[in-house]
Amino acid sequence: MTKYFNGKPVRLNIVEVNQAVAQGYEVKPATAASTLSNKKTVRGIAQSTNSIVAINGGFFKPQTGVPLGTLMIDKKIYTGPIYDRVAMGIFENGYDVGRVQLDASITGNGVNIKIDNINQPRMLSSYILAYTRDWGSYAPASPQYGVQLQIVGNKITAASANPLSIPENGYVIVGPKSKLSQLFGAKKVSVKISTNPKWDNVEHIISGGPYLVKNGEVFVDMTAQKLQSIGGRNPRTAIGYTKDNDLILITADGREGSSIGLTLVELAALMKSLGCINAINLDGGGSTVMYIKGQIVNRPAQNGGIALSNALVISKKTDS
Repeated sequence: MTKYFNGKPVRLNIVEVNQAVAQGYEVKPATAASTLSNKKTVRGIAQSTNSIVAINGGFFKPQTGVPLGTLMIDKKIYTGPIYDRVAMGIFENGYDVGRVQLDASITGNGVNIKIDNINQPRMLSSYILAYTRDWGSYAPASPQYGVQLQIVGNKITAASANPLSIPENGYVIVGPKSKLSQLFGAKKVSVKISTNPKWDNVEHIISGGPYLVKNGEVFVDMTAQKLQSIGGRNPRTAIGYTKDNDLILITADGREGSSIGLTLVELAALMKSLGCINAINLDGGGSTVMYIKGQIVNRPAQNGGIALSNALVISKKTDS
């Protein structure tokens, strides 16, 4: 549809998913490849997941493709949150939205050490980060005066200042030696990684920001989520859900005469007008793409859209 804002057109594409009707389908995030530092177009991700609908997903590091913020697929946490940004939890029969924090730690030698994030680029040299094979074969470089611990099962199998190989079913924990040396010599260690809110039974989590609609009211918290850089009038992608648990996916084209894009407040008002009781902004700008049944239905600036990190896809359920 085309809607007019201040007399100027904005081209919108909207998909509504009614879970009661679309029982044979599932909504979930999908990554560009089996390791996180990869990029692919939305069409490429949709085709590799046999999806009938796909939109671009959360923010990512442009140079590498690593998702920035919480990403969980099939109950497995791939990446942790940044700046407490808002995320959507997808459950077997519904959705929830909240600001997600990581609740993670490593315990051994009688000490409990906080893990600041999982599979994310380092922001502070004091952070302790956990890396899994989803990151790649090797952990990134240690910070100055840092150390890496390779964990398999409940044991530390290697320690080094240099990048260690990440075990298939374990972790490499990287952080300041002053903190992690407390675990040296531990006969047993335990790594715990979960989210807060706990979101019991959550299947998938995709993060974005800022909030657009919160408990039925327009609520745009750009500053709190350190997203001032995405203000203004731009192409936009958003997701939300109604009181009847219908999921709304929307893209708005921008940066052209025939479609001028939306501000975040306009996008929020639009999501509310579509009946959303909670809604969040996803990555936008050049990333905004909607794919339906083999076609890109919006008009991204780059034909077919840029290569990106992850998408939200709707595909036929496979019997597990």
